[in-house]
Amino acid sequence: MNLVKMNLTSVIFRNYQFAYERLFTKRFSVQVSYGFIPAGEIPFVDEVIKDENVENIKLGGNNITIEPRFYLGKGYGHGFYIAPYYRYSHFNVDNLTYRYTSEDPVFDGEKIPVAFSGKTNSNNVGLMIGAQWLLGRKDNWVLDVWFIGGHYGGAAGTITGKSTRPLTAYEQEQLRTDIEDLDISLFKYDVTTSSSGAVIKLDSGWLGVRSGISFGYRF
Repeated sequence: MNLVKMNLTSVIFRNYQFAYERLFTKRFSVQVSYGFIPAGEIPFVDEVIKDENVENIKLGGNNITIEPRFYLGKGYGHGFYIAPYYRYSHFNVDNLTYRYTSEDPVFDGEKIPVAFSGKTNSNNVGLMIGAQWLLGRKDNWVLDVWFIGGHYGGAAGTITGKSTRPLTAYEQEQLRTDIEDLDISLFKYDVTTSSSGAVIKLDSGWLGVRSGISFGYRF
């Protein structure tokens, strides 16, 4: 028995997710899902990055989730289930502009834009609890509700920023300090600077939550 589904609630975050579930026994199935985020603005970005000097962030990416399911109710894809899962995610960051004010005595007060771009990857494992119902006269329609799930893993990547002009040694140190002081609560990162800009190395834990509603078809 096979099921194909689309996540309806993830669309709010511009994350389009599609899943294929294969039932092997009454109690056991495996679902594989693929999601993608078209390059664009980050929804609710102000809740993550709380600094007025950061602007024009563009984000895109994709993810793959492998999810064994253990059904506790009626089985055969119907009822409550527990699902451990693995998720790989890849993100592209583009056009993130950070404007900082030079305090170098020569350029004091000048606004200097630094444009950042780069990539990050994460690997996570987690656990989810949900329930699935088969609807219609022939039980061909599927409603899949993820009550709550969470995953944890690691994320790594490099984001490079280029300044519109060469930076003085004073400005390089100032830029490094400013970036390290940004209120980005989700990540841990290291910053190095040079006359051309800055490099941010991300090597951090990664925590995520899953919840949603999918609708699909059984065949």
